[in-house]
Amino acid sequence: MSFALYVVGLLLLVGGIAWAMSTAGLALVYIGIACVIVLGIGIMSAVSRTRTKDPS
Repeated sequence: MSFALYVVGLLLLVGGIAWAMSTAGLALVYIGIACVIVLGIGIMSAVSRTRTKDPS
């Protein structure tokens, strides 16, 4: 799978999380912290799954 597809899915996930937290009435600071954490984990996993393997 391509890295761009992972990023699009990740952005949809982060948007949904932010929307749900906003609807629940949480402060913007907590919404921002949660989004940064999810983005970091998502980018790390996308890079590890889409990188090409080193030739041996």
